[in-house]
Amino acid sequence: MKGNIFLIQGNGQLVEMEEQAYDSEDLLQRLLAEYPNLLAGSQIDKDAPRRWLLISREAPIPSSESGSGRWSVDHLFLDQDAIPTLVEVKRSSDTRIRREVIGQMMDYAANAVVYWPAETIQLNFKTRCVKAGIDPDALISDFLQEDLGEDQFWENLKTNLKTGKIRMLFVADEIPSELQRIIEFLNIQMNPAEVLGVEVKQFIGQNLRTLVPRIIGQTIEAKDMKGGGKKLWSEDIFLEEMKTKVGSPEAEIAARFLEWGRSGMMTPRWGRGKLSGSYSLYLNHNEKEHKILSISTEGKGKLWFQFGDYMKQPPFDSKENRAEFLRHLNAVPGISISEEVLTAGKYPNVPLSVFLSALAYDKTIEAFDWFIGKIRNS
Repeated sequence: MKGNIFLIQGNGQLVEMEEQAYDSEDLLQRLLAEYPNLLAGSQIDKDAPRRWLLISREAPIPSSESGSGRWSVDHLFLDQDAIPTLVEVKRSSDTRIRREVIGQMMDYAANAVVYWPAETIQLNFKTRCVKAGIDPDALISDFLQEDLGEDQFWENLKTNLKTGKIRMLFVADEIPSELQRIIEFLNIQMNPAEVLGVEVKQFIGQNLRTLVPRIIGQTIEAKDMKGGGKKLWSEDIFLEEMKTKVGSPEAEIAARFLEWGRSGMMTPRWGRGKLSGSYSLYLNHNEKEHKILSISTEGKGKLWFQFGDYMKQPPFDSKENRAEFLRHLNAVPGISISEEVLTAGKYPNVPLSVFLSALAYDKTIEAFDWFIGKIRNS
């Protein structure tokens, strides 16, 4: 049964808008590519609304190692936690939306986690950006906002693929009851994978069009099983996670950098990631905030150098100053960072185990002290 909605315009006029089907499946696909927020990220996770980075449309999925694409999913997005989100679009008038689309998506997901290298996904993203005349580094920097750098983002993607942490979205103008029951069943049974439907209804009236998305399948039972929401990291929880997941020596190094930052009037901010804990040290100088470093629990514990942020404001918007800092860092035993970071906006990292050497730790602190001195004298 078709419904209506009512829009009150700025002049007080009431516009009655009638629900209408999309003229074509391609139209709905193009709308999703242009306006990813139609995927209703705030309904999927109200505490940490999902944001969407479009990797590509018609993303090819191989069925064997180093094989060519046997299938193609309508859209591939990543959210801010680098969780691959496979989107398959069907109109409600397409009879395949009842059952065939389920088997289709299962094929995509099962092969994607096995045969989809993270490097291929990264390449697909850059290829799409180049074709669209978009700077991929600038786009992903804006997308990540206050999250950790691009390098860690792609590392998280590798982890998600390895552990099968993916999201499957069935998008239509109307999700039939048969498909809704299957989605709810799968979303409860599958963990850590997530299976959801998204209805995007279209309402038209007086040359206006309104799109209204609604998530299907996000039951309370499924959210409880998957431990919905983001982990709230704090100093105690982070250090305990570092100790148990990585090791006590690395946890002590992370604590030492944290104490050094506080003694230098820096402010720690705790990460919001589901997969790994992190903190970043910020220095406030002349009403400007400088991100100095980040440390995360992923892998063997990592320290991240924020070159992508350094280059955004004085005095390290100067390539010469960034190059001098890089020379200080590369003088530390165990650190070797390519000069590519000076212009590519990268976020290189090194294992925390490097700083188990007292010499390496001391020389790194000296490098950061020089770095901070340049900021304070600017």
